Amino acid sequence: MPESLLAGERFRIGYALAPRSVSSFIQDSLLVYAEKRGVDLIPIDLEKPLIEQGHFDSVFHKLYDAEWKKQLEEFSLENPTAIIVDPIESIEKLHNRVSMLDAVKQLKIENLEIPLQAFVDSNESLQDGIANQGMKFPLIAKAVIANATADAHQMSLVLNPDGLNGIKTPIVLQEFVNHGGVIFKVYVAGDHVKCVKRKSLGDITEEKLGNSENLIPFSLISYFADNEQSDESLAKLMEEAVMPPSSFINEVSKQLRRALKLHLFNFDMIRDSRDGNRYLIIDINYFPGYAKVPEYEQMLTPCFLDLAHQKRSKETANIDHEADSNGHKTQEADSNGHKLDN
Repeated sequence: MPESLLAGERFRIGYALAPRSVSSFIQDSLLVYAEKRGVDLIPIDLEKPLIEQGHFDSVFHKLYDAEWKKQLEEFSLENPTAIIVDPIESIEKLHNRVSMLDAVKQLKIENLEIPLQAFVDSNESLQDGIANQGMKFPLIAKAVIANATADAHQMSLVLNPDGLNGIKTPIVLQEFVNHGGVIFKVYVAGDHVKCVKRKSLGDITEEKLGNSENLIPFSLISYFADNEQSDESLAKLMEEAVMPPSSFINEVSKQLRRALKLHLFNFDMIRDSRDGNRYLIIDINYFPGYAKVPEYEQMLTPCFLDLAHQKRSKETANIDHEADSNGHKTQEADSNGHKLDN
């Protein structure tokens, strides 16, 4: 795809974000970089109806309430070639950790899995839920709802059966897999992908598992496992961590994007410490904080341009369809006219 639009062309993207989310997406560097390439990023006024706010070629959003959904539907009816990023029904699948990773199961990629996990809706069935899935301790306890609220990010490490006594249901339990203290965060914007390394929970040895507390909230976990590291040792760990092959990352991203039917998301992937060829996706997030990614402007703007060309193709297809329809009507008129003459 070209690196900018043709001279005189502009692609207008309206963005609708909660105030706390704006800075994680909109930075001056992105506004300037995109504008130079023909893309204008325009804030949508959440106090006014979307349909009354002028022309948008595309709408980017991270809102999910019923009123906003209705506004998107009305906007789409009035602007059938405009591109909504992304459909609310596709986004909602990522708001439930019971179904969040289902899309990964659809992928036909060797050496890619998800951890064993179980949804438990009552404290009485905690042990049965773990046993039915063949899960082993330690486990990670995660809230069922995954959204932008503080509660959604509350997680705990369950070290043994006694730790289950401190768990509140409903809950999703996910088997912890040792992964060398490094997580790979893969950011996807359409066809454009960037992978970064981040520090994660260190490996849990059998010795530490037997001499630990029963249940540890992630907020208090800094002293556990291999997390007591100096800045120097941490820097060395991150430097020595080998990135997954780019071809693998790109293929996973492409297939996952199609399965999820989303343009904007990221996923957390780990590599099994016991098997360097085994990767697991443990979490997926919609519309993440792209501004944290180095040079994110150079990742998002090509995505914007791809959408511009996609919209142009839709418009061309509509024109061709109308022309075909008019031509067909003309032929019918001619045919009817000949019949009348006869």
